[in-house]
Amino acid sequence: MPAFRSSPLLGCLAALAAGVLTTLSAAPFMLWWLAPVAAGLLYAGLPALSPRQAAWRGWCYGLGLFGTGVSWVYVSIHDYGYTGVPLAVFLTTLFVATLALFFAVTLWLYRRLAGPRFAVLTFAGAWVLGEALRTWLFTGFPWLLLGSGQVDSPLAPWAPVGGVYLLSLITALSGALGVELLRRRWWAALPLAGLWLIPLALPLQWTHPAGDPVRVALLQGNLSQLIKWTPEGQRTAIDTYRRLTRELGDTPLDLVIWPEAALPMFEDQARPVLERAQASLPDDTQLLTGILQRDEQGNFYNSVVGLNGVQGEYRKHHLVPFGEYLPLESLLRGAIAFFDLPMPAMTPGPDGQQPMVAAGTRIGNAICYEIIYADLVAKQARHANVLLTLSNDTWFGDSLGPQQHLQMARLRALENGRYVVRATSNGVTAIVDPQGRITGRLPQFEAATLVGEYVPMEGLTPFTRTGSWPIWLLAALMVLPGIRLSAAVSRKP
Repeated sequence: MPAFRSSPLLGCLAALAAGVLTTLSAAPFMLWWLAPVAAGLLYAGLPALSPRQAAWRGWCYGLGLFGTGVSWVYVSIHDYGYTGVPLAVFLTTLFVATLALFFAVTLWLYRRLAGPRFAVLTFAGAWVLGEALRTWLFTGFPWLLLGSGQVDSPLAPWAPVGGVYLLSLITALSGALGVELLRRRWWAALPLAGLWLIPLALPLQWTHPAGDPVRVALLQGNLSQLIKWTPEGQRTAIDTYRRLTRELGDTPLDLVIWPEAALPMFEDQARPVLERAQASLPDDTQLLTGILQRDEQGNFYNSVVGLNGVQGEYRKHHLVPFGEYLPLESLLRGAIAFFDLPMPAMTPGPDGQQPMVAAGTRIGNAICYEIIYADLVAKQARHANVLLTLSNDTWFGDSLGPQQHLQMARLRALENGRYVVRATSNGVTAIVDPQGRITGRLPQFEAATLVGEYVPMEGLTPFTRTGSWPIWLLAALMVLPGIRLSAAVSRKP
């Protein structure tokens, strides 16, 4: 640790390594215990740094984290965005370097405003405020939050209490307290033990069943993204999903679910295909699918619709920039092939949409990218018995992305005490129980059907009731004592 303080190069290498360790704490590696180690490694050298040096240290951490953890961006840009290797490398590097600035700003402010006392509290509070900023600014990117990898750790019971940001707060605090223990500051032992032992006394389940299990079949077509929006791709999609549906035969089912934009066409074009597929199912089985919609005003929506008595529909509210719409479209469209969307630019659906009703249960929806937004999902869970996420993870290829995406869906189940039913185009299709455990899944890159069940749930976890704002407030309060002390010291002659 002293070497990290005396050598800027060694300090930045340590920060870079800490970022890589954070990636290893998440899926698919699942080495959750590395997250507090990574936070501690970053915290250890901070007291001796100037604000500028701390910013550089934070940026190096961000490079390590995002350079390894969101390397799937290159796959999306190069493999599916028709972009050459040099330009794809440049755009991916730019993306990673920009995201790393969030940690540079966080640690700059931490060293600029916080004093030496209460450093453990201010470090953890500043970390969570930085994650909150990353969730909100420029439409947000809450991917690889520090707490996301804790869904399988002893800290997991904290998730229904305060969500992923509470997990991040406790993980960062644990890392800082661990460093203080290594410095023989024995006062850190008691709070550290409390953070990890209190979960043993927390309820195992905050919600309760509200009905009989619902039998469901999730279809995974495994269609090529490269041809999906061509006439050949449309024919293949129709044939694949009709075949998978027919193969269910007389299997007793309540719901059959197709993934996001399963048929690469608009709902009015797909309606005859959907009705024929529905006709091949038993009379009391309902069908849900992701589909694109258009209205008379020329707006396009990424939606979920149902047949055979399904009530309501859902239109995706939080869209993906550069994936579903193009910021600064007049400047960027046509400049690079990656910016030429293979489908029309989407319009966001309204906020506060009511759950759909199918198989006698209220279904809260989160299409693809939306599942990573804890508060958006909690808002849906307040009025729903089960959470449904339809996704097209084909854009990630054979990378870390699909496994990380599934892990965040598991955390949403744990936070809200609800089953999460996840139907994807090529994986990972899965059913997750209210404790975040996977009860059934399909292998990636195979056309297959997952038959399983979920139980409708009632009741609200503390996190579902309040969302993340209490934890953000707590993080701000943890920072304040350090700010006041620092300001008082700076006024002394």
